Amino acid sequence: MIDVGPSGTRADDGLLTDRDLTDRDRCAPLRARVLVVGYGNTLRSDDGVGPAVATSLAGDPRLRGAEVRVEHQLAPELALDASRVDLVVLVDAAEGLRPGEVAIRRVEAAAHDAAGAPPMTHHLDPAALVGLSRELWGVEPRMVVVSIGIASTEVGEGLTPEVAASVARAADAVAEIVMDRARA
Repeated sequence: MIDVGPSGTRADDGLLTDRDLTDRDRCAPLRARVLVVGYGNTLRSDDGVGPAVATSLAGDPRLRGAEVRVEHQLAPELALDASRVDLVVLVDAAEGLRPGEVAIRRVEAAAHDAAGAPPMTHHLDPAALVGLSRELWGVEPRMVVVSIGIASTEVGEGLTPEVAASVARAADAVAEIVMDRARA
C-alpha cells in the first residue's frame, strides 16, 4: 500500500498516486511513445506507398515499442492518438518529388482561428492533425513526415517499379527517426 503524504498527492516514497493523475491520464490506455502511420489509397497505384512502408515495418525490431498502423487518410480521430505519444511519424505519397525519392520534414502545428476556420472535414493534413491534438488535448507531439515521390495515382493495386524500389529506403528512414528518438 502506498502512503499518501500530507499534501494528499504524493506518497512519502516519491511515487505517484491516483490523485496525481489527470482525467486525461486515467482515460488514456498505456500506449507506445511513438506512433508510425502509413497512409494512402492502396487502390490508386503509388498512393498506396505509405501503407506499403508501414506494412514492411510491422515487426521490425528497430521499431520495438512503437505502434505502427495503416490508415486510408488522416482522420480527426487520430488527434487523440497523437496526443498520447511523444513522436508521430507519418508516411505518405507525394507529388512534386521524383518517383521513388524519399524526403523528410518536420511538421509544426497549424494555427487555428475558430472564428475564421472552415468546417471540419473527414480528413486533415499533417499540420492540422498536430494542431488539433494541441487544441483538443493540450499536447503537441513532435511530428515528422516521410514522403515518397510517386509516378502514378491511376486506379489499380500495386506500386510502379521505381516507387516499389523505394519502400525499403523509406522504411530505413522511418526506423532511423524512431531510433534517434530512442537515443535522445
